Amino acid sequence: MSSLHSDICEWLGATDSEEDSETLINECVSICQMYNLTAQDLQYKWEALSYGKAQTIVRFTRESAVDMKAQIQREIQAKNASSVSKSAVTTGFARGKLANSAKFVGVNAKGLTGPLKAAARPPKALFGGMASVPVKLEQDFDGPIASSSRVTFVGQKEARQNRAYRYMYETLGERSETLDTQLDGFGELILKHYRDIGQLGHPGVFSEESCVVVGRIVLDAEASGPGVKLNDQSLILEASRAHGDGLRVPLQLAPDLKIRGGFKGLGGVGLFPGAVVALKGRNGGGGYFIASEILAIPPMPASPAPPSNVAASFDMCIACGPFTPDANLDYKPWNTLISNLKTSKPAVVLLLGPFVDATHTHIRDGMVDETPLDTFKRQFIAPLGDFLSQSPTSTVLLVPSVNDIISDHAVFPQCELDDEFRSDPRIRLLPNPARFSLNGISFAVCSVDVLYHLRKEEYIRRGEEVDSIVCEPGAASDPMSNLSRYVLQQRSFYPIFPVSLDVAHEVNLDVSHSAELRVAESPDDPGPDVMVLPSRLKHFSKVVDNSVVVNPSYLTKGTYATLSYSGQGTGFPKDRISADIAKLT
Repeated sequence: MSSLHSDICEWLGATDSEEDSETLINECVSICQMYNLTAQDLQYKWEALSYGKAQTIVRFTRESAVDMKAQIQREIQAKNASSVSKSAVTTGFARGKLANSAKFVGVNAKGLTGPLKAAARPPKALFGGMASVPVKLEQDFDGPIASSSRVTFVGQKEARQNRAYRYMYETLGERSETLDTQLDGFGELILKHYRDIGQLGHPGVFSEESCVVVGRIVLDAEASGPGVKLNDQSLILEASRAHGDGLRVPLQLAPDLKIRGGFKGLGGVGLFPGAVVALKGRNGGGGYFIASEILAIPPMPASPAPPSNVAASFDMCIACGPFTPDANLDYKPWNTLISNLKTSKPAVVLLLGPFVDATHTHIRDGMVDETPLDTFKRQFIAPLGDFLSQSPTSTVLLVPSVNDIISDHAVFPQCELDDEFRSDPRIRLLPNPARFSLNGISFAVCSVDVLYHLRKEEYIRRGEEVDSIVCEPGAASDPMSNLSRYVLQQRSFYPIFPVSLDVAHEVNLDVSHSAELRVAESPDDPGPDVMVLPSRLKHFSKVVDNSVVVNPSYLTKGTYATLSYSGQGTGFPKDRISADIAKLT
């Protein structure tokens, strides 16, 4: 018996042996699962409704369940109406000049009728009074309502308003404090992992003895010139204020460099601007720190093996936008995928933006005749509603992109879409990046193309391997796996800093909120069982360290990913997860 079932039994004072009581309990469980309520939440809501009607608290019956559902729906509609009225005042700035450009809807209204004329109204009608997507009552849905999903979803606990921060207001002090905190956290991790190194040293202080320092790799742009990648002559080590007074010290890597504690067979270590490193060496007084050893950042531990439970098995489809080619807004690849979903009916559908791409040629040039919201409703909400009516126990997860014109939060990390973009409680809106679990299997998901950005900045330094970690047979060590390994080892969805100018528009990084970019809550926590990193690089599905890493590529390239988890069996999650790249047909 589940905890929710037990709590409801305790509240109602019922037992499982009575048929009517069991029917009522199941109805209460259905309400709680549908609207993400606890048994206590449901009890409080009923007491408030009952007392408001009869000035007394009456017993909850099957007739009461109907009244309770209607009341919850009214509360949801009132909340959505309130959020839309707020957006009418505040979303005018959502996309800068685009929001105030009559070009966006393509033509003037003269000679147009019907929907085209409405679409060509001034921008105030488009963005200042954006229409809401109503939350439908149960009887309005074409298909059956899911009484419970096939998976148990657990997401981040913080409320949306904590992630919907005001951007472009960060101060230098906030940025510095965030970067310092990151370095200090890695310093503690290194001291725990390498117990024989003593205390961390200061890279800027002259010393005859070798010491271990922790710092961030910085590109010496002045020495290397514009457009030059990281190399041996352009390395600078930036220390934290606690262990190096925040100094930047030129870094030299010894010719006989050793790499300690890395994975055996890699033959080197990858460096890039922003990478946190631990180095053993000394400052001999020449104005630079010379490193004789690189101490590898310890890998994230594996999550514990879940118990065998065949009911925990689930299948999943993962697709990433753009969902329509740049030549048109027909969304043909997406229409093909949604047709496949109606046939396969996976338990979970994970979709990553952009859904309505602000960089799309037609949108950028104003060659459209409807608002972004209308496009999203027509191309995504309606088809997903049809899919959920045919597969009522499925769950849909939506993760936005910084290029999504329907999002009023165009920086990274990015909060989830507003509730007005959801018309069904089985559609869950997630932030970018997002961490969540399905039936106890942890996921880490990001729509920014971090793999491509790392590939552009990566500098491989070869060295002699010492005290290496012996990899499992068949462990991945190819370039794509190494790029994914950087994300895991650095514990960050975007470990590059600063962002290269030629890709800065793809990230819009807000450094002071980098805590939201953590792959795990703390450096000691286990790594995700599944990490989804869409990229323009070649699609793949690989086991990297203790995680299954999936790059489904973009749907416009004709590929997406399918994933299945076998709850029955023993062993770590990575051994019970199967992920494949599928092609649109």
